Amino acid sequence: MGVIRIEQMEFYSYHGHYEEERIVGNRFLVDLMMETDCSAPAESDKLQDALDYQRAYELVRDEMKDKSFLLEHIAKRILDTLFTNFDSLEKAEVKVAKLNPPMGGKIRAVSVTLLRHKAQGSRLKKN
Repeated sequence: MGVIRIEQMEFYSYHGHYEEERIVGNRFLVDLMMETDCSAPAESDKLQDALDYQRAYELVRDEMKDKSFLLEHIAKRILDTLFTNFDSLEKAEVKVAKLNPPMGGKIRAVSVTLLRHKAQGSRLKKN
């Protein structure tokens, strides 16, 4: 097995509980970890044998365009689309962070991390 990480993907999106957040928007960071069998692409050096992480980025980017109230919902949608699009995906973890959240104080970020195994449901960790 191998691990593919796409780190610190940055998006300006319109997610949030408060109406103002969905109008003004905010910066979000997404970290993605995907576990898959990398033996075939390691031997062949061919993209068609690999989990295409450019495509994974595009799927995350597209999910970040759709508004959600909660970080948990965004993370679940990302996992749903990854497992739908990549049969070779065995395990994935996604962390969605909202930078400078409007929480009444100076806070760098708030984040939610979801982890899913192919044969299981999802588990939730709040950071």
